[in-house]
Amino acid sequence: MGRAFEFRKARKMKRWAGMAKTFTRVGREISIAVKEGGGDPTYNSRLRVAIQNAKAANVPKSNIESAIKKALSKDSANYEEAVFEGYAPHGVALIIECATDNNNRTVANVRHVFSKYGGSLGTSGSVEFMFDRKCVFKVKPDAVDDPEELELELIDHGLEEIKSEDDEILIVGAFTDFNTLQKGIEEKGIEVTSSEFERIPTHTKQLTDEQVEEVIKLIDKMEEDDDVTNVFHNMDMSD
Repeated sequence: MGRAFEFRKARKMKRWAGMAKTFTRVGREISIAVKEGGGDPTYNSRLRVAIQNAKAANVPKSNIESAIKKALSKDSANYEEAVFEGYAPHGVALIIECATDNNNRTVANVRHVFSKYGGSLGTSGSVEFMFDRKCVFKVKPDAVDDPEELELELIDHGLEEIKSEDDEILIVGAFTDFNTLQKGIEEKGIEVTSSEFERIPTHTKQLTDEQVEEVIKLIDKMEEDDDVTNVFHNMDMSD
């Protein structure tokens, strides 16, 4: 099915194998959302996203409710989002998104992984221009009767593309149109299984299989850090 499919499958299996880390990261997403917009998902679109993603990761309802309650308390940790940019081996651009309560620790850990596995930490803006930031809503195929009709109905809400991938339908829009597109989907009564922000490379680098393995080794180590929530790259995975 090609390198891209195998890469995504490997990432998914790796995430499933680390459910404890998944729970930690989901808790941080919920905490940031609650601090930003309150504990009622009805009025907090970001919290709705965090809850959707928690459910998609099979996080128990009790854990979700506990995370919201904890985030509302005065003694809860204050997590902040941080974004790091740099290069993996062979000139592959990387963007690392983090949620941290100790930025100094996170910077040190990210720099260490870059250095140990043949990469280099860059400055802000050094690779971000190579990526377009998109919002992606995932729904089950049976939730959409007519993709072409839905496409027409959601264009005014910021829709850019509807596509099928790995037994899911992806509804894609610009990062800035997230709230508008989310509202349009909800108005259609379509249940979203998960939603996220992705950074899609505007151009990609072709590597040999051996070189790809070197880059994946760095990405694997980066993702092992609890502070790291996402790692995006510009490798060509189309083979």
